[in-house]
Amino acid sequence: MDDVQASGDAAPQTRVEVRYFAAAVDASGCDSEYVTVPTGATLAELRELIRSRHGAPMEPILRVSAYLVGDDLTRDLDRAIGSRVDVLPPFAGG
Repeated sequence: MDDVQASGDAAPQTRVEVRYFAAAVDASGCDSEYVTVPTGATLAELRELIRSRHGAPMEPILRVSAYLVGDDLTRDLDRAIGSRVDVLPPFAGG
């Protein structure tokens, strides 16, 4: 698991575990990773970091995914993130 720096060292930083499911595992090449983001980062900022790290295959997945932030399932990109975020693309089957 890589620790990825999101920005310079000037602002306080927080380490976040990002867990991927379904198609997000294929696009990222891993089932989880740790990233470092500015304290108080939003879901939009985390999505941009993930997109820049994993490139074009991840972009359409991030657009349609829901995110589990703590106990809250959300698509609100202004939502502040915590220490763990799950990326949940739409699942097929049932």
